[in-house]
Order: sequence, then C-alpha cells, then structure tokens
Amino acid sequence: MTPKEVVAAFWDAMATNDFAAASNWLSPDFKGAWPQSNELITGRANFAAINTAYLAAGRWQFDVQAIVSDGDTVVTDVAITDGQIKTRALTFHTVRGGLIMHQREYWPDDYPAPEWRAKWVSTLD
Repeated sequence: MTPKEVVAAFWDAMATNDFAAASNWLSPDFKGAWPQSNELITGRANFAAINTAYLAAGRWQFDVQAIVSDGDTVVTDVAITDGQIKTRALTFHTVRGGLIMHQREYWPDDYPAPEWRAKWVSTLD
C-alpha cells in the first residue's frame, strides 16, 4: 500500500469507533504529538486507550475533507463530530513500512470573524 492508502485505511478504521483496531495501522513505537496541549502519545495501546476514554455524546464520525501525500508524508484535514461537538483535525502523518510511525495533530478552534473584515469576505457555510 502507498502511504496515502495506509492513512486512508487508518481513517476508515477510526470511523468504526474500534480504536484498538485503528491502532493496528500504527507502528509499535508510534508517537502522536498534540503540540497545542504539549502532549505526546507513545505506542498503540496508549493511542487506543485515550481515544476509547475520550468523552463523547455519541459515536465519533470522521469525514476526510482532504488528503495530500508527498513520499512518506501524508496530511489530512478531517471533520469530526460526536453529534454535539463539531471540530477538525489537521494531521501530519509519517508512514514507513506500511504503518504510521508519527502523527502531529492540530485541532483548530472556530472563532467569529472580526467585523472589520466583513466588506471583503463572505461566510464558508
């Protein structure tokens, strides 16, 4: 499989909400970085555990908005919801040997557009 196919399969597995199964797409020495909160997830077991324990109003749904690859690096933009929370994850994946070795993931928060820009922009929705 190409690195892009590996990452697409990972997100398909995440959509099942079986995070232990999804972790099978990660290397045994996986490292997942959340720079905004200065956290590092080490290993498949910790990845599965933190995602399983994450509080949710319902089943997590993952909608891949974009996937771009360049060699072993794959970047995804994924819309995520549990039915109440609506957010996005921008993830930089490093794939080697058919497994994801590293992820660096950013969770951008929505914010209201400043009024002063209104005459030059429209809303995305």
